Amino acid sequence: MFTIGDFARHGRVSVRMLRHYDATGLLRPAHVDPASGYRHYTAAQLARLNRIIALKDLGFTLQQVRDIVDEKVGPEELRGMLRLRRAELETAMAAAAARLVQVEARLRAIESEGHMPTNDVVIKSVPAVRVAELTATAASFEPEDIGPVIAPLYDELFRRLDAAGITPTGPGIAYYEDAAEGGGRISVHAAVQVSAPLQVSAPLHDGTALHDGTQLPDGTPLQDGTFRILDLPSLDEAATIVHRGSMDTVLPTAQALARWIDANAYESTGYPREINLECPENRDDWVTELQTPVTRS
Repeated sequence: MFTIGDFARHGRVSVRMLRHYDATGLLRPAHVDPASGYRHYTAAQLARLNRIIALKDLGFTLQQVRDIVDEKVGPEELRGMLRLRRAELETAMAAAAARLVQVEARLRAIESEGHMPTNDVVIKSVPAVRVAELTATAASFEPEDIGPVIAPLYDELFRRLDAAGITPTGPGIAYYEDAAEGGGRISVHAAVQVSAPLQVSAPLHDGTALHDGTQLPDGTPLQDGTFRILDLPSLDEAATIVHRGSMDTVLPTAQALARWIDANAYESTGYPREINLECPENRDDWVTELQTPVTRS
């Protein structure tokens, strides 16, 4: 018979682990000296110990290991457990590979720029949200074309919400789509989170509706004169980055986000949403999160 120390050396485990297996009933000693309490094991028990170690290395829990070695699990159930474990390992490997791509991208950024990037990008899911919005068209997606449209559009939206007795319940959310007329023109949506019933036309307190045909200060017509209330769809995966400062200076942040998406094996599936987290009077103190919908390329 082996002492616990000799058995541990043969089994390539620690004495503490053997004591734990004894306490949990997974591997009892063949004999315990009643006077000294010393544990002794037989050579035949090495087979059970080796099987325990092999199953643990596969990632099974101790309870699962006990059920398997005690033959409480049939062949079909064991196959199912192994298939599930395989799926878990494949998922973990994919996540590790994605992290490796991010580490390599961060290393390349440090090597090319000489310092640690300060604009960190985070992949996250974005829930659906109910918003009120007004829509207009900009000549392009360039900041110099978006800015003159989005700012007065928000001014008009808040004026109409106030007239309709609706109070925003969350941040402003600007989002963009290619305009139906093409030519690089952009449909600009100035939205804000609200808690209100879905509706297309919002009546004023006196029962009248807000009418079509309204123009922005620069003469740009609104695509619909009434604000709409709708549920902005969720994003399963979005690459997000925080921009600090006026949206007139957002281009470097947007470019950093685009570079990260490309370097980390993602592909953009739409224009970024702009979430207005903080909008104090000084535009240089604004905090805006850009959320670009992405998928694995």
